[in-house]
Amino acid sequence: MHSENVPAAGGAPIRLVRRRTDSDLGACVQVLADVHEQDGYPVNWPDRPDAWLSQPALLAAWVAELDGRIVGHIGLSRSEAGDVAPGLWGGREGASRASAGVVSRLFVASAARGHGIGALLMAQAMRDARERDLHPVLDVVASDASAVALYERLGWELLGTVEQQWSLEQTVVVHCYAAPG
Repeated sequence: MHSENVPAAGGAPIRLVRRRTDSDLGACVQVLADVHEQDGYPVNWPDRPDAWLSQPALLAAWVAELDGRIVGHIGLSRSEAGDVAPGLWGGREGASRASAGVVSRLFVASAARGHGIGALLMAQAMRDARERDLHPVLDVVASDASAVALYERLGWELLGTVEQQWSLEQTVVVHCYAAPG
């Protein structure tokens, strides 16, 4: 199990990224509820947020802690039917959808932002994807400006922007990204 512990410097909070356990799900759902209230992510609150965090295609998930409290989450999954980025990346690179690892369910508590938690979580998911010989990709709702800014700051490449029909009443614009290199 790989974890990244970033030591405190001059009284700075201690940041830790570690593999998520089943016992972490309650805290993750609480953080997700905060993020949903503050930022509207996820766009549609799931009936069972714990199951949403543990989707069937999930390969691995991690949590971030700040001074011992869970403040963030990220997952890595196999490509599923609704994921647009794997198809765009595979078509462009001449690779199959199966060679893409989908980074998903990334969120950081509003009170923990500004500590590099999102970047630490992204680095862990990218490292794990590459260890599995997968190329990291993701889909993000275009209106999620802070997530888009993070991905672009980390050098992710925009593959395209598409409209997705999530239901009869809901169409969303989604940006598709691939990790650098």
